Amino acid sequence: MPFEARFPIDFGMTRRCLALLALLAMLTACASQPKDAAESMTPGGSATESAELGFEEDDDNDPLETLNRFIFAFDLTLDVFILKPVAATYRFMVPVVVRDSVRNVLRNLRTPVVLANDLFQGEMDRAEDTTMRFLINTTVGLLGILDVADGWGYPHHDEDFGQTLAVHGSGEGFYLVLPLFGPSSVRDGIGLLVDTFLDPLTYVGQAYDVNNELMARTAVDGIDKRSRNIETLEDLQKDSIDFYARIRSLYRQTRANDIRNGTSGDSASPGLYSTEFKFGDDADTPEKPAE
Repeated sequence: MPFEARFPIDFGMTRRCLALLALLAMLTACASQPKDAAESMTPGGSATESAELGFEEDDDNDPLETLNRFIFAFDLTLDVFILKPVAATYRFMVPVVVRDSVRNVLRNLRTPVVLANDLFQGEMDRAEDTTMRFLINTTVGLLGILDVADGWGYPHHDEDFGQTLAVHGSGEGFYLVLPLFGPSSVRDGIGLLVDTFLDPLTYVGQAYDVNNELMARTAVDGIDKRSRNIETLEDLQKDSIDFYARIRSLYRQTRANDIRNGTSGDSASPGLYSTEFKFGDDADTPEKPAE
C-alpha cells in the first residue's frame, strides 16, 4: 500500500509551513546584530552574555512595533473577553489536584519535543532526565497523570527549538507578536514551526484525523497556564506605564534565562497567552546547577 494511503498527511500544508520556515530564516539572516556596548536586560547577565545569546538590548530590535502593538491589542482583547474568563472559571470549578493532573499529562505529551531539543543542544544529562521522566510518569504515573518522577529526582524542565537555535549561535532576529501565541521573535517563530514537526502527535493527528483533539490539547494548555497567572498579570498590567513595552522586555529576559537553563537568575516574567512564554506554574521547578 502506498505511503500516502497509510498515512494521509497533508503535504500541501507541510509545504506551506516549510515555505514560511524559509522566510523566517531569511528574516533572521537579515536582522540586525546585537550591540556589544548595550546594557544587559537579562537577570544576572552581562551585556556580552546577552549579545552571545543574540538578544538586542534596545527598541531598535522592534522594527514592526506598530504592527506588533496592533496584534498585541488584538490578543489582549481576546484575553480579556475570552481566555481570562474561561481560565478563571476553570480555576474556580476544577480542584487543584485535577488541574495539576491536567498539567502533568500535557507535559508528558510534550516529552518527545523536549527530548529532541535536549539532544540537539548536546544536553545529555537533561536528555536522560527527560527520558526517565517519560518512562516513570507514563507507567507508575498512570499515563502522566501523576508526576512521580519529580519526587524521584527527575525534575521537569522545558526545551524548544528556539532555545536550540540560540545555543548554536543564532541571533533572535527582531521582536514579533504572533496572533494568539503572543510575544515571540523571528528565531522563536522558527522554533515554534520546527517543534510542530518534531511532535509525533502532529503526524498522528493527520494520519488518524484527530486534529481537532490536538487543537483541544493546545487550548487546554493555554487555559491551564493562564489560570495560574491571573492575579500576577493583573498586577503587572497595573504597575506598567506601557504594558506592551513591559511584556517585550520581560519576554527577552525570560528567554535569555531559558536558554541558560535558569543558571543566570530567576525567570523575570509570567506568561500572557502564549504557550512559548514562561508561566508562573513553573516557578517551583528546580533550576539546573551550573556546570
